[in-house]
Amino acid sequence: MTQKTLTKIPFNYDVVGSLLRSEKLKQARTDFAAGKIDEIAKQEVQHAETKRIVEKQIELGLHAVTDGEYNRSWWHLDFLWGLTGVGHYDYHKSYKFKGDKTRTDNADLVGKIAFNPDHPFFDSFKYFNSLTPEDVLAKQTIPSPTMLFRDNRSDNWSKFYDSWDAYLVDLANAYRDTILHFYELGCRYIQLDDTTWAFLISQLNATKDQPEEHAKFVKLAEDAVKVINASIADLPADLTVTTHVCRGNFKSTYLFAGGYDVVAEYLGQLNYDGLFLEYDNERAGGFAPLTKIWNGNKDKRIVLGLITSKFPELEDKNEVIDRIHEAAKYVPLENLALSTQCGFASTEEGNKLTEEQQWDKLTLVKEIAEEVWE
Repeated sequence: MTQKTLTKIPFNYDVVGSLLRSEKLKQARTDFAAGKIDEIAKQEVQHAETKRIVEKQIELGLHAVTDGEYNRSWWHLDFLWGLTGVGHYDYHKSYKFKGDKTRTDNADLVGKIAFNPDHPFFDSFKYFNSLTPEDVLAKQTIPSPTMLFRDNRSDNWSKFYDSWDAYLVDLANAYRDTILHFYELGCRYIQLDDTTWAFLISQLNATKDQPEEHAKFVKLAEDAVKVINASIADLPADLTVTTHVCRGNFKSTYLFAGGYDVVAEYLGQLNYDGLFLEYDNERAGGFAPLTKIWNGNKDKRIVLGLITSKFPELEDKNEVIDRIHEAAKYVPLENLALSTQCGFASTEEGNKLTEEQQWDKLTLVKEIAEEVWE
């Protein structure tokens, strides 16, 4: 296996993860669910469409490309279901997005959490990685381990563990083993996507005058730092690990709002190589918290999500450049980068824009970054 490494990751212009699902892929998934085609036929379509969107990203000049998350329906649940000890159940209620409703799938603990050597994402990555030339990295996205802390997913922990801390140790080990196996398969760039920090922003702000409730969310933040750092400890030096702090992304709607101030201290403790932060509108607050988040680490990059993936209108290039230089008052310009604020389809439904408009957004990211940094 040829080792593929590139410098300056995350790159000055980078891609978050998900891409709009093609109509061919959506139809294949619908036909499979209806029993009209088998798994092999569905995978043939998935492979063909993955190849097409990888080639398009390479054509656009991206140094790192994703599989668009074409191998899953949800950005997080499909991965969690593949871990040993995680089951699939009907949540019976929708996730509370502003203005729309999701399907009611969820994950829960059905046993002790552990690495699954047969996780379906491994085969997906092998195919995806085979599509990239030597000068382009195949960027793998998975949900953060903190996503098992949320939305009732860990309610059953006491059935399988004597203590919460013992559960967290197993969770971190399962993730670390999973990340190492991606590395063995050739992965050199992996991203842990995470809505937990945006959830904590809203909850820490909402409970600031309720000491007992507030303490619960402080504990959650502390546990998140502990588990994430344990999950990514002592990894190979040529593996880049980043996170995307997401505020929710479903049919161009969102879940959470609020500035990064109340979680900046915790984000600054995370041992990631880079953090993708959403900054596409006023919901994200100002840039001042970046100083704590960056935390003076000259090897860490803050990727500014200044280009929205939710709507088709293109941002004004000069306004975006001005905002980058504003952020550079808090973090050195060489430690900043640019991306869209999120992926384009965190679920298979996707945001409300066309594929061509999606490519236009990524092209704009590249054009601005080249003007600012290169």
